[in-house]
Amino acid sequence: MIEPVAAAFERKDYRTAAKLLKQLLKQSPENPWVQFYLGRLHEVWGKYEQAEKVYRQLLQNTTNVKIITQARQALQRLQELEQQQRKRAIMEASKEGDRAEFAVLVLEPVSKEFKTQAAQKLARIMQMDTYSARLLLPSRGWRLFRSGALAELKFYGQQLRKAGVACFWATLAALEKIQVFQVCYFTQFYPKAAVVCQNQAKELGYLYFDWSEVKGRVQGLLPIFEEVVDRDVRGKLKRKTQTQDYLQFCDLHLPGKQCILRLYDCGYQFQQGIELGSCASEKSTIAKNWSNLLALIDQKLPEIKIWSDFTPFAETALEQTEVLDQIQPHIYLLRREKTNWDPAFQLYSGLIFLSLSSTQAEH
Repeated sequence: MIEPVAAAFERKDYRTAAKLLKQLLKQSPENPWVQFYLGRLHEVWGKYEQAEKVYRQLLQNTTNVKIITQARQALQRLQELEQQQRKRAIMEASKEGDRAEFAVLVLEPVSKEFKTQAAQKLARIMQMDTYSARLLLPSRGWRLFRSGALAELKFYGQQLRKAGVACFWATLAALEKIQVFQVCYFTQFYPKAAVVCQNQAKELGYLYFDWSEVKGRVQGLLPIFEEVVDRDVRGKLKRKTQTQDYLQFCDLHLPGKQCILRLYDCGYQFQQGIELGSCASEKSTIAKNWSNLLALIDQKLPEIKIWSDFTPFAETALEQTEVLDQIQPHIYLLRREKTNWDPAFQLYSGLIFLSLSSTQAEH
């Protein structure tokens, strides 16, 4: 029954093999040899994902030693072929001149319903086990997944997108082009806005903008660390660093001006510029004044999305020092020691800025 199919494969007569298999699939669709040659047919026609699926099902469902051996050999062929294609694709992409550009690849949130399927696809593309891939897929916010040469990350990103796994990539060079202005205070809110701010050289100046120019808003908490003295389990005194407080940051994105306006609660000069409501006074707490300021911004930007998943993103990025060491945070806090939280916020906000800019350009 199966011999004519095997003979057709031997002489590479795949059309005849396909006709014979079509008949056999009607008669004995569950026959493991029929399924094996169906996988072979997918393989020779370049339908590698379908072929792999058939081979893996055979490994799970059959006890025929000969079929198991050939299915494993077929999977090995597919894996080697995929590796060769990956190398060629990365080499071709590298010829475009972006090989040396350092970039990051970010995974976007995956719904619970799609997570199992997405994990299988991520595992296949990145050549890892499915369990590890599932742990890497974020359910909320973004995950900083990989860093390295743009050509390679672009290739992986395109493969993931084709498989339905949402992701994007960006270069640190593009991030560096974004200007960040530290807002000291607003001098005008209506009808247009005006701020006194510092540029990256810490020079004071004015910046005027229309509220319609604001396309994004990012809010996040940055920890303040203090060195404290504590006792260990043996009662001995020891010094340790712990989180003492958090500072609230708010970035306003103006892609048209290629800049970010950065405000934070302890850096805003509440006694300067516009009044922030009847409660704003020298006796008002910073928290109350900050709340009033955000309320005014809310009124002017009612439809602008607020990106506030910085903390879960930072937790995926803090250990990636190769990336964060290359980022100028544009956060000027009096810290005793350098912390990766500052460049992580700049990376998070900058990636949102770049994604908003690309979306605006498409429209």
